[in-house]
Amino acid sequence: MIYKPFKYLLYVGLAAFAMPSIAQQNSSYNYSDAFGPNFYSSNGTEYRSASGKPGPAYWQNYASYSIKAKLNEQQDRISGSVQIVYTNNSPEDLDFIWFQLDQNLFSTESRGQATIPLSDSRYGSSSNQFEGGYKLNNLQINGQQQAPSYTITDTRMRVDLPTPLKAKGGKTTLSMDFEFSIPEYGADRTGILKTENGKIYAIAQWYPRVCVFDDILGWNTHPYTGPGEFYLEFGDYDVEITAPANHIVVLGGELLNPNEVWTPEQLKRYNAAKTSEKTLMIRSEAEVTNKASRPDKKELTWKYSLKNAHDVAWASSPAFIIDAAKINLPSGKSALAMSAYPKESNGGNAWERSTEYTKASIEHYSKKWFEYPYPVAVNVASNVGGMEYPALSFCGHDAKAGNLWGVTDHEFGHNWFPMIVGSNERLHGWMDEGFNTFINDISTEAFNKGEYAVRYGRKNAMTLMLFNPALEPVVNSPQTMKERNIGFLVYYKPAYALHLLRNEIIGKERFDKAFQRYIQHWAYKHPAPNDFFRTIENETGENLNWFWRGLFQNNWQMDQAITEVRYVELDPSKGAIVTVENLDKLPMPVEIEATTASGKKINVKLPVEIWERNNKWTFKLRSTEKLTEVKLDPRGVFPDINPDNNTWRAK
Repeated sequence: MIYKPFKYLLYVGLAAFAMPSIAQQNSSYNYSDAFGPNFYSSNGTEYRSASGKPGPAYWQNYASYSIKAKLNEQQDRISGSVQIVYTNNSPEDLDFIWFQLDQNLFSTESRGQATIPLSDSRYGSSSNQFEGGYKLNNLQINGQQQAPSYTITDTRMRVDLPTPLKAKGGKTTLSMDFEFSIPEYGADRTGILKTENGKIYAIAQWYPRVCVFDDILGWNTHPYTGPGEFYLEFGDYDVEITAPANHIVVLGGELLNPNEVWTPEQLKRYNAAKTSEKTLMIRSEAEVTNKASRPDKKELTWKYSLKNAHDVAWASSPAFIIDAAKINLPSGKSALAMSAYPKESNGGNAWERSTEYTKASIEHYSKKWFEYPYPVAVNVASNVGGMEYPALSFCGHDAKAGNLWGVTDHEFGHNWFPMIVGSNERLHGWMDEGFNTFINDISTEAFNKGEYAVRYGRKNAMTLMLFNPALEPVVNSPQTMKERNIGFLVYYKPAYALHLLRNEIIGKERFDKAFQRYIQHWAYKHPAPNDFFRTIENETGENLNWFWRGLFQNNWQMDQAITEVRYVELDPSKGAIVTVENLDKLPMPVEIEATTASGKKINVKLPVEIWERNNKWTFKLRSTEKLTEVKLDPRGVFPDINPDNNTWRAK
């Protein structure tokens, strides 16, 4: 999911969070707090190794889905059935299974509706009277007609099993019928966009889904209230969507019956796009209003398959322009980039470039980090500002130029976090949004020779936002953050921290290898925060407890100051003695640039270890003439909240 562009956040953030200059005299730094041992509260286990890898006995459960659904565009309603084959790989028998019922968020009685503030919220309106939520029927276990016992609580459902599901490989099949009314604006994740040529339905969180059972919390049943996203089991999906024949249905998966749902000409173009480096039109704007551009039937059923994924989403509309192109993958395989958008989104450096952006984004991430695993990547213009699902994204229909690149790149970047690396977004939003924002910055620099590369502006302004003392820690769940802070804490601060780690603490080459190893270790698995922290430390050989404590576990600030500069024996030719103090809780390496009377620059870098047992550090600067200036952090790369004490100038 995407938040507003960073420049906008920078402006708003300064207005909302601006801090006065902090002229501290006394240091609050405590090196025992920063560098003390026991950052990790538990040792490695057979399930999760102390090295950051999945342990030798790591397990996770699987849930595969067969879904058949029908779209009723007169009633804006979906009805369908789902069959789930659930495999219990855990070491314990299960007496019950929990389900997520995300559509129940849109019931007027839901906890999520009750927690929406009176002021504007992206998750809905407190005055919304739309009555949504599931109607469930015909719940069966292993095909038995006798209705099992179940309890629905808000967005969760507990199904009691007639007999325990055996550990280490036991399987059961659950099935049920479901229906619900589609919200016009569903928490910026699903909805209906009205266009001149018909409605665009963006359909997500649309079927009952099994909750994750893991070795950390057991059943993960945190209610869906809007801010927190998802945590889901991996499995295979077979989906059939029946819609009016004048609709085109796109879904994040392989289309199994293209000859039944495309016209002969569209099928020819569709197949040509699979081998085309350039975007090819499958259904043009001019053809949208031509009845012959759709098969002459009342309804069509679109059949899709997606393997080893943890969710599936789709869109349907009579208004779709469709274009596509080939995605090249490092292994020599290929996938298909496809875009679906209305005429209102076409032209003016807008959605006609969507497929180009999608192709470039996925090719970059595949080469840089880990190969894209899905057969397609579908970008859909909708009233959802930006939301990700495996192999399919919803992006704002009115996005153009850099904004469209940004949201497209961000949403497809989510295929790596959390679609491949399946972290718990409901609790640890920074592990998908922050990691994704970080890789987005790198891909944006690479795209089309930096066409949309952004410089964030004044470093100190960004520091004041991301390190404001009023913010919650990054490790908080999104539900326990002020909504206005989510963009800073879930997206930008963790991304900033990873850039700092990569560029200044570890180095790009070592960090990138470690980050790649993290993805490889946890592809199609469920990492927790400590798994990431341990992987980076073990792969790079660095003790980064101080870094995780300060920037993730706590909202610590950094304030380094030059407190003294004097010449050795009062003789400038013998060098200078410089004293730096750490005045706030967050330690960082020290970088100093001294300027001599002749204009020569002398640069000194000191490792963070100088603060392991010191609040101040004095060192000799090897200069041979008078100094005019000594400055901390000359490149502006560290998050010092008080730059006023960073410079000494000769009187």
